[in-house]
Amino acid sequence: MKLLLTSGGVTNTSIRGALVDLLGKPIEESSALCIPTAEYGHPRCTPASVWRFIAGQGDLGWKSVGVLELTALSSIGEERWVPWVREADVLLVDGGDATYLCHWMRQSGLADLLATLPETVWVGVSAGSMVMTPRIGDDFVSWPSATDDRTLGIVDFSIFPHLDNPDLPSNTMATAEEWAAGLSGPAYAVDDQTAFKVVDGTVEVVSEGHWKLLTPQN
Repeated sequence: MKLLLTSGGVTNTSIRGALVDLLGKPIEESSALCIPTAEYGHPRCTPASVWRFIAGQGDLGWKSVGVLELTALSSIGEERWVPWVREADVLLVDGGDATYLCHWMRQSGLADLLATLPETVWVGVSAGSMVMTPRIGDDFVSWPSATDDRTLGIVDFSIFPHLDNPDLPSNTMATAEEWAAGLSGPAYAVDDQTAFKVVDGTVEVVSEGHWKLLTPQN
């Protein structure tokens, strides 16, 4: 897949431009599926926050917007939901708990399907981005049934999101550096004005804010 891994979503013109570039056509001609599943694994998320995520996608101007709830997929059969995914230009994947999202991506079959979607764009928000990394660090695991902090490992770096967000006073650079020290691979701390554009393994940082590579690659 083509990946746009964000901390706070499509928050500025640079990230929006990266999205349009990945799509290869205007947003107004593109169809999107929202995946809110990660929210249900996080204690701070509510039905209201799920709705705000879904309703907010209308501001981007998509041709169409639908909802794909991963916890429902195994009960309705691949013959129904796989065509929905294949027909979408972009999957908009919300934050919450990345280990919970990872579990349901595997359980539903979506994780296995990703490799067959070379033209589809994955737009992650917070945990929706972190799920693509190898590990998220114990600090970000809030789902009680998680066995560890490992996620899909589609990219080879970890992400500390929402750097210096005023609503998350503990998300400081000092906290991020301590978090990164517990990981074994490269890691980035990024604010909500920063994203990663990933195509065929090539990573580009897209930012109108600030970010830092915390664990240099060897």
